[in-house]
Amino acid sequence: MTDPVIEVEGLTRDYRVGVHVVHALQGISLQVDAGEFVAVMGPSGSGKSTFMNLVGCLDRPTSGHYRLEGRDVAGLSGDERAEIRNRRIGFVFQTFNLLARHSALDNVALPLLYDVERAAERHQRAHAKLQTVGLGGREHHRPAQLSGGQQQRVAIARALVNDPILILADEPTGNLDSRTSVEIMAQLQELNRAGITVLVVTHEEEIARYARRVLGFRDGRLVRDDRVAEPLDARVLAGALPVESGAA
Repeated sequence: MTDPVIEVEGLTRDYRVGVHVVHALQGISLQVDAGEFVAVMGPSGSGKSTFMNLVGCLDRPTSGHYRLEGRDVAGLSGDERAEIRNRRIGFVFQTFNLLARHSALDNVALPLLYDVERAAERHQRAHAKLQTVGLGGREHHRPAQLSGGQQQRVAIARALVNDPILILADEPTGNLDSRTSVEIMAQLQELNRAGITVLVVTHEEEIARYARRVLGFRDGRLVRDDRVAEPLDARVLAGALPVESGAA
């Protein structure tokens, strides 16, 4: 049997605010197997973003264990966690986080700067990922020349460029209109069908309905872990929605 992609046991994260201690996560235990599509839900302050930061190796737990593909990463050094982030995890953010003065191609190629010396090879790999997300003809466009949906597709291509095992998407549709949100979810579902494990943080029940599993957080605790028998198929919904100007 293969190890779960994500396995956390007794995970806690405390923050000190003045003389007070905030218990952002309180004893979370769960696992996510390879190929799952999981939505992480909860109100503001529930702990869902803290959980995502720990899973993404952006932060360390106060106590407990976190294993990524069977490797305990909680106690790794900052450099070791940075290497894991760059090689094994792809990030997609609500605000796209693209460099305004750089082309789509250069934005996608950014994670390769640490590993691939030759610019031609970086651009070749970035070009392939832009084609994967349907932006093969937009390589030299800057973010300002792209719609919101296209910018998010560039961000997804950037997340894919190192062939990660795990995509972490933090409110990936938060700045998009309804149709474009469905199209982005269709893209994430397609990547999941190709075998990539996907975790989406969202506060929207509608977005969570595209997942095959929903985790609910409240007050730092896991209060919901539901399997979804029939997730929405974003491809079908995208084909049924009217085209909105500039949505692509």
